[in-house]
Amino acid sequence: APACASAGAVRCVGHRVVHGGPSFSAAALLDADAKEAVRAACDLAPLHNPPALLGIDVAEALFPGAAQVGVFDTAFHQTMGPEAYTYALPRSMRAGEGGVRRYGFHGSSYAFVAQAAANALGRRLEDLGLIVCHLGSGASMACVEGGRCVDTTMGMTPMEGLVMGTRGGDVDPGALLYLLESMGADELGKALNKESGLLGMCGKADMRSVVEGVARGDADCKLAFDVYVHRVRKYLGAYLVKLGGKCDAIVFTGGVGENAAALRQAVCAGLEPLGIAVDAGKNSAAQGVLAELQTSFSRTKVMTVPTNEELSIALQTFRVAGCAPAPIRAARAAAKAPA
Repeated sequence: APACASAGAVRCVGHRVVHGGPSFSAAALLDADAKEAVRAACDLAPLHNPPALLGIDVAEALFPGAAQVGVFDTAFHQTMGPEAYTYALPRSMRAGEGGVRRYGFHGSSYAFVAQAAANALGRRLEDLGLIVCHLGSGASMACVEGGRCVDTTMGMTPMEGLVMGTRGGDVDPGALLYLLESMGADELGKALNKESGLLGMCGKADMRSVVEGVARGDADCKLAFDVYVHRVRKYLGAYLVKLGGKCDAIVFTGGVGENAAALRQAVCAGLEPLGIAVDAGKNSAAQGVLAELQTSFSRTKVMTVPTNEELSIALQTFRVAGCAPAPIRAARAAAKAPA
């Protein structure tokens, strides 16, 4: 790195690892056993974990004296109970290290945003019930109670749950079996990963273009927008129940969540009987900033909180390696302190 006088100046390297399987509930030093666990999860994330392992090997060669730390997208969700992570499948399909279960993703974002929301509210994260909507090209939601994830929308892979830019989220498995009768698994996989979601419904994967299409009266864009909103609201209702109605804040983050005011307004529309009310003016003004959007009579806070996954990975890396320089130690202390 240009800021380093030499490779010896690098004391720790943080690696984003998408899938940690069942082995990691937090960031961890990447020793031989940890790397083997990452390798064992390659079948669960064949597009992501092998390149991550390559990056780890390269970093070890370039910075032999540095601590290598893995930060796992799935780790934040390891606090889910078995009722939340278990698929209703035969035991033989669920057993073992490679067993089929729900994991969840976007963990580094959730860890950062949940703490940032608590700081902004001047509350301890451990005392809050939050519903966090990470809405971007990839999209998911997490229900966070007492600082712990109790449910999330993504499953064994990042394909479950919400509508996304090119992924459709929840689809009846029977429909997929039906499609397999006329197309191969590779073709179907490509369609589900790269040709579905907003793109599949209206030809536009970017929510900004979808919203513009809605304003022009484009029927396909309107359908795509409505399906997207319906799916978010469906999980929002489920998570309100999961929290027993004690939701302190609904938090929007990610490129779409932080900037698409029309989407936020639609998601929260008509929820006043549940104590959720958005101020239209505050909502329209909030673009990529930390802000509260609720009316004065809303029992539940509605917020935009910009995510910073890179900083989250850095802070977790420093915590594990114990090598934070003074400016980062100060930033970490500020992140933990109530605003």
